[in-house]
Amino acid sequence: MKLIKNYINGKWVETNTRRPNINPSNTNEILSEVCLLSQEQVLECISGAVKGQKRWEEVGIEQRSDILKKIGDELIANATEIGEALAKEEGKTVAEGKGEVYRSGQFFHYYAAECLRQMGDYTKSVRQGVDIIVDREPMGVVSVITPWNFPIAVAAWKVAPALCYGNAVVLKPATLTPNSAYLLAKIIDNAGLPNGVFNLIYGSGSSIGNTIASSPDVDAITFTGSYEVGQQILSEAHKKMIKCQFEMGSKNALLISEDADIKTAVDCAIAGGFTGTGQKCTASSRVIVESGIYDQFKEAFVKQTKSLVVGASTDSNTQIGPLSSKSQLETVISYLEEAKKDGATVLCGGETLKRNTPGFYISPCILGNTTNDMKINREEVFGPLVCLIKVDSFEEGIAVVNDTPFGLVSGIITQSLSKAMIFRKKVQTGCVSINLPTAGTDYHVPFGGMKGSSFGSREQGTYAKEFYTQVKTTYLKP
Repeated sequence: MKLIKNYINGKWVETNTRRPNINPSNTNEILSEVCLLSQEQVLECISGAVKGQKRWEEVGIEQRSDILKKIGDELIANATEIGEALAKEEGKTVAEGKGEVYRSGQFFHYYAAECLRQMGDYTKSVRQGVDIIVDREPMGVVSVITPWNFPIAVAAWKVAPALCYGNAVVLKPATLTPNSAYLLAKIIDNAGLPNGVFNLIYGSGSSIGNTIASSPDVDAITFTGSYEVGQQILSEAHKKMIKCQFEMGSKNALLISEDADIKTAVDCAIAGGFTGTGQKCTASSRVIVESGIYDQFKEAFVKQTKSLVVGASTDSNTQIGPLSSKSQLETVISYLEEAKKDGATVLCGGETLKRNTPGFYISPCILGNTTNDMKINREEVFGPLVCLIKVDSFEEGIAVVNDTPFGLVSGIITQSLSKAMIFRKKVQTGCVSINLPTAGTDYHVPFGGMKGSSFGSREQGTYAKEFYTQVKTTYLKP
C-alpha cells in the first residue's frame, strides 16, 4: 500500500490518522492511503514556513528562476507517468491527465521567466528634490487550498507565482486526490528550495481549514472550491484582515445564436459540457439556444452525445471517465431527479453504467424543457449534465446568460462579428469564449470571474503579482 506523507519543513511526515484513496474507475482498488495532520502539526508547519520564507526572500532572482524552471522541466518530462497517475485517482481520461501535467510545467516555466522581470518604478515627487521608488515585496506565508478536479494544474498556477514573488507556501490539496499533489511535491522537493519554503499538508477542511485561516502567521489565502466553503474561510480570514483570493464556482452558459455553424456549436457544447466528466469550474452546463435553430441543434447535439464512450480513465477508448467519487455521483443523480420533477425532459443519458470494473459511471445527460429559474440551472452540479434553454432572441439569450449569481465564464457561437462584440461587452463574466468551448484557458493571461464566482484579484499571468506581492512606496531626499 502506497503511503502518502505530508511534506513539512523539508521532511516527509507520517501520521497514524489515514484516509484511503479509491480508484473511481475501479472501486475495488485502493490506490494509496494519505496521512492526515492534526491542528497542532499544521501550526508547526506554518511556523516553519515563516522561517523558510525569510530565507527564500534573500535568494537571488536568477536562482529562483532556475529552481522554478527545473520544476517545470521535470513536470513536462514526466507528464505521461504523472498524468496516468492523476487520471487513475481523479477519473479524467489519461489524455486529459497528461495535458494537465504538461500545462502545469508551463506555469512554472512562465513564472521562472517572471522572476527576472520583477521591476519597480521610479519617479519624481511633487516636492522639489525628493525622489520616489515604488517596488513590490512578498506577502510572506501563503496558504494554497486546491480542489480535486485539477489536482496539479490549480496547485501549479498558485504555487508557481507564490514562489516567483518570494513567498513561502503551505499547500493543502483535496484529500480526494492526494497522489497528484504528492507527485508535484516530490518534484519540488528535488528542486533545491530552502527548507520550509514549500510545504504539503493533508487534512479535511473541517478539521484544519479554520486552523489555517485563523493562524496569525498566514499572510494570504488563495482558494479554489465551492462557494459555501469559500464563505467559511473568508469569514475566518477577514477577522485578521488578510489578503484573500477565491475562485468559488460557476453556472456557465453557452449561447447558440440562430446564425451559428451547427458543427461548431455541437463540438463546443460537447467539449464545454462533458470533458472532464463535466467536473470543471469552466464547464458550460447551461446551453441557451435561439428558437430558430433550437430543433436542429438539439438533434445534432443529442446524436453526438450518445456516441461518446464512457469508461475507465485508463482505457484508451474512453472519452468520458467516471465521476470522481460516490458522493459526487449521488449529487448528480439527486439534481437530475429533482430536475425531472420540475418538468425537465431527459433527451439522452443520465443512467448509471456498469463496466468491467465497478466505478462511478454515468452516461452524459442532456435535459430539455428547462427554464432558467429551475434549481438545476441555478446551482453548480459538477457532472456531465447539460440543460437546454430555448430563447426567442439574441437579446433574451444575453439576459438569460446573465441571470445567475455566478459569473466565471460564458460563450457564444455565432458567425456575426457584431453579435460577438455585443455579447463580449454585455455578459457579466470574467472570461468570454467566442466560437470556442468555455472550458479552456491560457496561463499567461488573467483568470477569474465576477459576482459569486470570484473574490479578490485575478489569477495567472502578470496579474498574479497583485495578490502575491504588496507595494511599498519610498520617498527619498538625496
